[in-house]
Amino acid sequence: MADKPTKGLADVVAASTALSDIDGKAGRLFYRGYDIHDLAGRATFEETAYLLQRGKLPTRDELAAYGAELVRGRELGALVSANISEVAEKQKPMEALRTLVSLASADDPDRDSIEAEADLRKAARLTAQQPLLVARYHAARSGGSLPDPDPDLSIAGNFLLQVTGERPTARQVEIFDACLVLHADHTMNASTFAARVCAATLSDMHSAIVAAIGTLKGPLHGGANEQVMKTLESLDPSQVAQSVRDKLAAGEKIMGFGHRVYKTEDPRATHLRKMSEELAAGSGDDTYYRMSKEMEEVVFETKSLYPNVDFYAATVYHYLGIPTDLFTPVFSISRMSGWTAHVIEQHADNRLIRPDSEYIGEREQKWKPIDER
Repeated sequence: MADKPTKGLADVVAASTALSDIDGKAGRLFYRGYDIHDLAGRATFEETAYLLQRGKLPTRDELAAYGAELVRGRELGALVSANISEVAEKQKPMEALRTLVSLASADDPDRDSIEAEADLRKAARLTAQQPLLVARYHAARSGGSLPDPDPDLSIAGNFLLQVTGERPTARQVEIFDACLVLHADHTMNASTFAARVCAATLSDMHSAIVAAIGTLKGPLHGGANEQVMKTLESLDPSQVAQSVRDKLAAGEKIMGFGHRVYKTEDPRATHLRKMSEELAAGSGDDTYYRMSKEMEEVVFETKSLYPNVDFYAATVYHYLGIPTDLFTPVFSISRMSGWTAHVIEQHADNRLIRPDSEYIGEREQKWKPIDER
C-alpha cells in the first residue's frame, strides 16, 4: 500500500528553482547563492530585485538602467486610476490590491505575451507599481493627497514619503530598504506556489500575481505581522509575561513565533530585532520593543519557539509610521520581486503542475431517483 500523502505537501519537492534556498537546521536563507546576512543592509532592494529577476547582481550601469525602467514603469494605467477611489471605498487592503493588480493588466503593453523579454518588462513594472498602488489606496481611503515621488529616493524612500506624508530620514530609508530585501523571496511558500501553479498553465504574469496576492491574503500566510501588532496593542505593558503565559496555557497561539522550515531562529528575525531596537530608541518611546523582547523570552521559555520574520517586522513598521492594516500589503511590495522571478523561471522551463490526490470518499455508490432517496 502506498504511503499516506503528507498533509499540506510538507517536505514534498514541488519544483526546481535557482532563486532561493533555505537551510532550516542552520537557520540560513540564500538568494541565488547569496546569504541573506550578506545582502541585508548592503544590497538595495532594487539590486535584490534585479538579482532575483535577471539572475545576477547588477553592475552600476545595469542598476542605473533598471532604476530608470522602474521609474517609467510605476505610472499607473487609466483603468486603475479611474477606479482606485471606488475600490478603496469598498475593499480592505489586500482585497483592493488583488483587484488593482488585475485592473493593471488591462493597460500593460505586454499583457498578451509570456515571452521571456515581455516577462522581464512586466516584472519590473509590477515591482515598481506595487508600492504606488498601496500608497494610492491609502490616500484614497483617507482622503489625503499623495506626494509626488522624489526622483532622488529609492522605492523604499518613496513609499515612506507617500504613505506617511513626511520625508523619511536616510536611516529610515536604509532600514525599510533592508526590510524589503529580507522579505523578497522565501522558496516555495504558499503564495509563491500559487503563482507558479497559475504560471504553469501558461497563464500571464498578472494572473499569477493575482493568485499570489489572493493566497497571501489568507491569515495562515500573510497577516501575521498585523496580528503581532494588534496583540501588542491589546496587552498591558506591565502584565506582558503573565498575559502571554495565560494565552499559552489556554492553548492560544502567539503570532510571530515558530516556522515550518526553520528549526532555529529565522535569520530575517535577527536583523529585524536589531532594527526594531534602533527605531524604538530613536522614537522616544520603546514600549512596544520592550514588550516584544519580553514576549520573546516568555515564549521561548515556555514553548522553545523562536520569533519568525513577522514578529519584529511589526514593530519596525510601526516605528516607521506605517498603518497596521498595511503591514501585509507592505509584504507584497517586497515579495513582488520574488513572485515575478518565480513566474519568469516557471515560464522558462515549464511543465504543468498537476499533483495527484488520495480519494477518501465513498465507493460503489448507486444512483436512486429523487423520490426514492
